[in-house]
Amino acid sequence: MSNYPTQKPALYADRRAKLAQKVAALGGGVVLLQSGVEVMRNRDSDYPFRSDSYFYYLTGFPEPEACLALAVDGVTGQSRSILFCRDKNEEREIWDGFRFGPKAAAKRFGFDQASSIDELEEGLNALLANQPAVFLRLGEDDSLEGAVAEVLKSVRAQARSGVTAPSAVVDVSHLLDEMRLFKDAAELGIMRKAAHISAQAHRAAMQATKPGRFEYEVEAELLYHFRRHGSEFPAYGSIVAGGANACVLHYRANNAKLKAGDLLLIDAGCELDNYASDITRTFPVSGQFSKAQQSVYEVVLAAQAAAIDATKPGARFNDPHNAAVEVLTQGLIDLGVINASLQDAIAEALYKPFYMHRTSHWLGMDVHDCGSYRDPSAKPEDGVEPHTSRKLEPGMVLTIEPGLYIRPSKDVPEAFHNIGIRIEDDALVTSDGCEIYTVDAPKTVDEIHAVMAGRG
Repeated sequence: MSNYPTQKPALYADRRAKLAQKVAALGGGVVLLQSGVEVMRNRDSDYPFRSDSYFYYLTGFPEPEACLALAVDGVTGQSRSILFCRDKNEEREIWDGFRFGPKAAAKRFGFDQASSIDELEEGLNALLANQPAVFLRLGEDDSLEGAVAEVLKSVRAQARSGVTAPSAVVDVSHLLDEMRLFKDAAELGIMRKAAHISAQAHRAAMQATKPGRFEYEVEAELLYHFRRHGSEFPAYGSIVAGGANACVLHYRANNAKLKAGDLLLIDAGCELDNYASDITRTFPVSGQFSKAQQSVYEVVLAAQAAAIDATKPGARFNDPHNAAVEVLTQGLIDLGVINASLQDAIAEALYKPFYMHRTSHWLGMDVHDCGSYRDPSAKPEDGVEPHTSRKLEPGMVLTIEPGLYIRPSKDVPEAFHNIGIRIEDDALVTSDGCEIYTVDAPKTVDEIHAVMAGRG
């Protein structure tokens, strides 16, 4: 992560102001979020630091060991932002790199005030006095919850002096989840760029694939392309699964030799400026689909097309999944994998041994991003059951990723054994449908054959 914000401080200040209005509507109080700490990988070596998504969403501040305090007046809605961060330290900066320090951080990132992280307990004692509530991500940060518990004891001990302690500890996650679910223009710009980088990486991986190479060699092409074009990290552990490995949904070994005649499933995306992309493509190692492979592939491709058509404002989150399931199930019937009517096969979930996951998930700062999948306004008295999936709205970003995974079975034609196929794209819900960010990654049979034919 760069030491400098990729967006202007005003963007993060605006998000804090929007959150402050939501907190004020609940009576006000103090919101507390931490950036996280560096985690040791092994002796004297840490994992690369990646800030907590909620903290970064509101601050843009890239350093570990930092805490945001947002004090909100419940009457006026006005707020004051205070950052607690590491002090400048010449010796540590020689070893580990630049630190902003409180004074420079406040100026650079637009906080009203900044103090040393060493003063956090003292600062919280002052901030929480006479506040009605503390807003935290409950169950997510034990160290912060523990620190707040100790501070509350201290504040309560001042009761004889007329000081009151917060009477409620509130989970702030839902407020922030709803904000993060709808992407602003800055977020969408980053996500488009991340999707473009990842799509081009998939194209490069296709061109690098040949029988006899190992899965990790193809993975290396992806990682090289991600980093070369400015991505800090993969958004998640890349899946490069040849042959039967593609039937393992979260296959991660990436160490098998690629064989002629097999398919290769790649599920990989880069992270750029803390935002994820998520693409899956499946293609033949030898460059040409067999008849059986192509027949299954075209079923999955048609299912994805149906799900994309169902991704539009006013549709329910489950609608793309239901559209994909119908096409996949009919395809399995046509292929002779399922022996039942379409209605019975769906009602009895006969497709599930071959398609056991959902078609979509939210996408954003986290690859499985935050936000409720249920309708937050659903009320039985309005005829909408509480478990009903929420309506899609412009600004939401989700994946569309149907698949089929056909393991060997005596009930399945042998030609389809060990065929695992998933096709995944990233979609922004727009005013009249959806925009696919990841169109640069070859997807049709003809596109894949053409790219594979051009291998060196």
